[in-house]
Amino acid sequence: MHGPFLSCSSAHFVASTCKLHAGADAPKSSPDAAPQRLPFSTVTSEDLDFFRKLLPGRAITDQDVVESSNVDWLKSVRGSSEVLLRPQTTDEVSQILRYCNGRNLAVNPQGGNTGLVGGSVPVYDEIILSTSLMNNIMNFDNISGILTCQAGCVLENLSLYLEDRDYIMPLDLGAKGSCQIGGNVATNAGGLRLLRYGSLHGTVLGLEVVLADGRVLDCLATLRKDNTGYDLKQLFIGSEGTLGVITAVSILCPRKPKSVNVVFLGCETFEQLLKTFQLCRGMLGEILSAYEFLDSECMKLLNTHLKLPNPISECPFYIVIETSGSDSSHDSQKLHNFLEEAMTATLVTDGTVATEDSKIKALWSMRERITEALTHDGFVYKYDISLPVERIYQLVTDMREHLRGRAKRVVGYGHVGDGNLHLNITSPAKDPALLAAIEPFVYEWTSRFQGSISAEHGLGLKKRNYIYYSKPSQAVALMGGLKAMLDPNGILNPYKTLPDNAQ
Repeated sequence: MHGPFLSCSSAHFVASTCKLHAGADAPKSSPDAAPQRLPFSTVTSEDLDFFRKLLPGRAITDQDVVESSNVDWLKSVRGSSEVLLRPQTTDEVSQILRYCNGRNLAVNPQGGNTGLVGGSVPVYDEIILSTSLMNNIMNFDNISGILTCQAGCVLENLSLYLEDRDYIMPLDLGAKGSCQIGGNVATNAGGLRLLRYGSLHGTVLGLEVVLADGRVLDCLATLRKDNTGYDLKQLFIGSEGTLGVITAVSILCPRKPKSVNVVFLGCETFEQLLKTFQLCRGMLGEILSAYEFLDSECMKLLNTHLKLPNPISECPFYIVIETSGSDSSHDSQKLHNFLEEAMTATLVTDGTVATEDSKIKALWSMRERITEALTHDGFVYKYDISLPVERIYQLVTDMREHLRGRAKRVVGYGHVGDGNLHLNITSPAKDPALLAAIEPFVYEWTSRFQGSISAEHGLGLKKRNYIYYSKPSQAVALMGGLKAMLDPNGILNPYKTLPDNAQ
């Protein structure tokens, strides 16, 4: 074999790296240190010959092309991989992993690279295995609504395909134009429709997964009921590519609603917002498909950076409610009754209703484009927390009080229906002192109220060592055991999800 072809320099951490949990279970290393490179092999010219023969024209070493796959969407983590592989079939993925496992070469599975926790890019020189060319729809059953497709299908493309057939995807994300269904499943993405259709743990019926040694696990079932033994697919939903590479998905899709309404409301207090949610669930019932909120600081960001006008009068809190049903007159009447009751009870102070597609999109943009607006406000510290619903905004107010003006802005928005808060803190530039004030305070606060430090974005690289705030040591140890069983050489997405002391 020839000498190493690639360098092994560490990932460049542009944004915050991980402070460690101070408890006994935390790894004993510097809070801001990058994880130590594990003893993987480096790619040789012979390895490249194998990849090029297997994937003609799709084993990429041109650094101008590879560079974009080395950097995450937030430009907060940068790896140093020099090889990007683009398989088109499950068999090609199988051959890649069999070879890499035999050579002890680390592999970084990558979908649309829209993650927020550094889970989708290399940390060192891991080979990037992109699923972007695995984008075929394999089958759609128009009776059952079950879609089977390759993992690289872009979520928005699947949505457009289904809409032509009178169905919709059960999840909707702000990154739908670039995220891929395999990555959605690997991170158990939640999104805007979870309140109505549930999580991917319920809507995904089957998976095809390639294990670390190249074995293909075919659990691509299309049955809604199957109680024959362990439900193995659940292991891979939310595993962030650490247990296997998802190559195909079968998912249950709802019928396209014939009637969609979106309401944008304003509230004076978060208590009123929660009471409005209670009233909403009681009066709208089966047609309620989303209940989102944003605070006035989010609205200022939208106005300032994206020039989006506030569709109603200024309020401390705003609500986006979506209803989806099959009878427009029935739905309109229910919505009218709800709005009348909410106004009579002085729970909301102002509002507007949209039924036309263009107006619906305009109102949804007030919620979906907050992440974009934040990127124009400076350096962003992002936290994806789930809490008992009555607590979710208390974290925002407590964080503001805790930081006492050290941050430029502290904003909160998210999914009230499932208790998911997106807490974002901005500063003019990266500030280690501010980060030290935020972490571990945010995780300790979340743990104190029995919340989760990651509601829907996963742990990835950035949050791996905080897992003990949400999971007991016994659970983490069992996760480590599963990883060791399915990937004994640890080649799949190393340095992610599990803490350093369980890798």
